[in-house]
Amino acid sequence: MSFRLPPALRLSPRYAPYALLAPFLLLFVVFGLFPLLFSLYLAFHSWEPTSGLGAMHWVGLDNFAFALQDEWFWKSLRNTGWLAIASGVPQHLVAIPLATFLHLAFKRWRNPMVGAYFLPYITSSVAIAILFSSLFSTDYGLINLAIATVREVPLLGHLVPQAAVDWLNDPDALKPAISMIVFWRYVGFNVVLYLAALQTIPPDLYEAATMDGASRLQQFFHITLPSLRPMIFFGVTLSVIGGLQLFEEPFILTGGKGGSDQAGMSAAVYLYRNAFDFNDFGAASAMSWLLFFIVAALTWLTNRAFRRKDD
Repeated sequence: MSFRLPPALRLSPRYAPYALLAPFLLLFVVFGLFPLLFSLYLAFHSWEPTSGLGAMHWVGLDNFAFALQDEWFWKSLRNTGWLAIASGVPQHLVAIPLATFLHLAFKRWRNPMVGAYFLPYITSSVAIAILFSSLFSTDYGLINLAIATVREVPLLGHLVPQAAVDWLNDPDALKPAISMIVFWRYVGFNVVLYLAALQTIPPDLYEAATMDGASRLQQFFHITLPSLRPMIFFGVTLSVIGGLQLFEEPFILTGGKGGSDQAGMSAAVYLYRNAFDFNDFGAASAMSWLLFFIVAALTWLTNRAFRRKDD
């Protein structure tokens, strides 16, 4: 016996798509569109949230002027650029040949190997904080222990510091420490991207190149890299956007304060501090929109850089 709704509760096919889309649209409006528009509205106001919405005061472009004159904001942008380049460029330089190696050398065990590289990307931020706080410990960290071991090698001793590195408190060491964490977390993600793209390259191209006498290295530069161009553009774009929005790693490693001399304070961390430490939500919103325009501009430049000459 089949169950049928009463005619009064039946939905017309004309409105069925809208009903099915309604849950998504409702969540998008509440958790996506409204916060976006409210932050834009807030960027032109001075507001301390503890005083309620009635305490908002229109200040026009004062928040943007304050952000452009704020030395800490510019320092956070410089820190963000340094971290994005130091962690993003090595990701792709390592991920492309590593994905090629996994694609060629592993057949049966390829998926477990890829899963092992992808694991850091889905690792809990709390676990990362505990792990790397221990690794970067000045007195008992494994990284300083490895440096001390290398220091005893006659031919390599002059290449490493002669004393234990205070990774979490030395401004010159904090940025490389954060970059290492970002590299460790996201290189596996890029490996998965490039491995998926490699599997779409027709094997006939490599067979024809082999018959013509092309070496593996020549095949890599003349077949693999040109075929990976769209995925490289996609991966680099994600790295640019993610690098400029870097928050979790510097926040975790510095306790949300930016570290010594604010060396680990990214732009996203500074926005957070303006809003929740300094209670200046208007300035934080203005800075977030300035950061948005920077991200949009660099994404456009990345698109221009990867555009083919005949496009």
